[in-house]
Amino acid sequence: MTTLRLTMAQALVRSLTAQYIDVNGHLQPLFAGVFAIFGHGNVAGMGEALYQYRDTLPTLRAHNEQGMAHAAIAYAKAHNRQRMMACTTSIGPGATNMVTAAALAHVNRLPVLLLPGDIFANRTPDPVLQQVECFSDPTISANDCFRPVSRYFDRISRPEQLITSLPVAIQTLTDPENCGPVTLALPQDVQAEAYDYPESFFAKRVHYLRRPPADARELVQVMTTIKSAKKPLIIAGGGVLYSQATQELKDFAESFNFPVAETQAGKGALAWNHPNYVGSIGVTGSSAANKLAQEADVVVAMGTRLQDFTTASRTLFGNPDVKLIQLNVAKFDAIKHNAQSLIADVKTGLQQLQHGLVAWQAPHAWLEQGQRAVAEWNAYYDSATARSLSTPTRTGLPSDAQVLGAVKRTGQASDIIVCAAGGLPGELHKLWRTEQPNAYHLEYGFSCMGYEIAGGLGVKMAQPQREVIVVVGDGSYLMLNSELATSVMLGYKIIVVVLDNRGYGCINRLQQATGNAPFNNLLENCVAVAEGAPKIDFAGHARALGALAESVSGIQELEAALMRARAASKSYVIALDTDPFMTSAGGYWWDVAVPEVSPREPVQIAHEKYVTAKQKQTY
Repeated sequence: MTTLRLTMAQALVRSLTAQYIDVNGHLQPLFAGVFAIFGHGNVAGMGEALYQYRDTLPTLRAHNEQGMAHAAIAYAKAHNRQRMMACTTSIGPGATNMVTAAALAHVNRLPVLLLPGDIFANRTPDPVLQQVECFSDPTISANDCFRPVSRYFDRISRPEQLITSLPVAIQTLTDPENCGPVTLALPQDVQAEAYDYPESFFAKRVHYLRRPPADARELVQVMTTIKSAKKPLIIAGGGVLYSQATQELKDFAESFNFPVAETQAGKGALAWNHPNYVGSIGVTGSSAANKLAQEADVVVAMGTRLQDFTTASRTLFGNPDVKLIQLNVAKFDAIKHNAQSLIADVKTGLQQLQHGLVAWQAPHAWLEQGQRAVAEWNAYYDSATARSLSTPTRTGLPSDAQVLGAVKRTGQASDIIVCAAGGLPGELHKLWRTEQPNAYHLEYGFSCMGYEIAGGLGVKMAQPQREVIVVVGDGSYLMLNSELATSVMLGYKIIVVVLDNRGYGCINRLQQATGNAPFNNLLENCVAVAEGAPKIDFAGHARALGALAESVSGIQELEAALMRARAASKSYVIALDTDPFMTSAGGYWWDVAVPEVSPREPVQIAHEKYVTAKQKQTY
């Protein structure tokens, strides 16, 4: 057996360069690169290895470990989980900074390889700088925080362990069912230790998207249920996009008269102006989709885990005889909500259903009902996103909906909109019109403030030919903005629109909706010095990070600035003051527990309403 003597870190990096993915017949490297912030614990071992292989596996420096991991995750999402990146950090805070990003990837079923440095396996110099000591178990380090937020976790305490662990890590990252973050904790002494690795460990390996078909018995049962439907409804989730099944979804809906609603992750699976499209569904849904969901007798959920925002905390499906079908490649998700499961790749499952249901159609009157509801919603869209509102906002400042209207009017169908947390995802889900698949990039599984700018960078790296527009609130911008500087440094231009509503407007609304007084969310309701919280110059801050930037007032100025941003050659930030409230139409109830006991009458009233709403839940 031929062997190569390499350090563990060298062997790891070399093996990563040997991984390829077959994307629609074209071979590409599975790993596009490695984000690295060096420190003690990875600079000597991983740093030396990455330097050796920098021509085949680019190393990119970021400014924040959480931010770089967000960028890597967004890159994978923009590639429908078929290409990905790795991230390496030092031990201690460098590693724990990535835990939030690992949780985000875990919730959203997105692949990222995390390579945090770890304490010495030999323990000779313990306790080392930044070491978190467990008083009862010396094998535990800060990196054990990654265990519950990783699909696969291993600590490589001997260099030869990489031979068996890395293939499992790669399999997890490329598995459509078990896809998610992988953490390989790398003790700094083991990174530098050498071993005679078999040459076969570095042989070229080609991965591809596996498409498991449905079980024949399940398929027959599901088709029988569908054929009983008079008012069927499809809920398209992110799995439709990851399976590249948008054409199959379109063919299926057209063939059998299915209205199609969409989740946050599934938005764009069907174009907004398609005759079968009925809009977003759930808590942040359109009135059109939600009305149909209340009447539907068969709901076919495709590639979605049906989280509480989608089902309005299990109250949305109002037909007492409704039957739920889950078409999902993941068994864990396919059985949720007591659903009738169809465990299969979405694309393959739709093809099987298309063939089996060939002589059946749902009543056309049901689809026409959806089309009328969408027409009403479209009229509302026109009024909510207009440059001027017939009824001004409470503050007289532009609404989020008006900002989104401006971004849309000045944009192109190929633009990719990026957002994550706060009130904007609700407005985007309801009001953003998506013409193309993967033009809508929302992180709303973990709803992580701070994902937006870093995520925009990752999307631009994946789709450099498309304009990437990040919309972000002032709160999220202040939480994590450092990768704006990274975008300038790397030459990946993004457009960032900062909506300054002076605080956490989304949670302020939720706070008051549950009967609470405005408190500690909008800056005007926070503890502050006599002159109040400072007015942040977001444009000035962005310029300090190397971006082009300007502050504007009103929608017309915003539209003009957006055109300047599109013409610019590097990242461009536009800041404007906005109203902290949101559109009233659409949406549905969300289960947020209200205190049973309170001296405040508004809380008591809110609790009575909460108890009444809870009665709509089936269990």
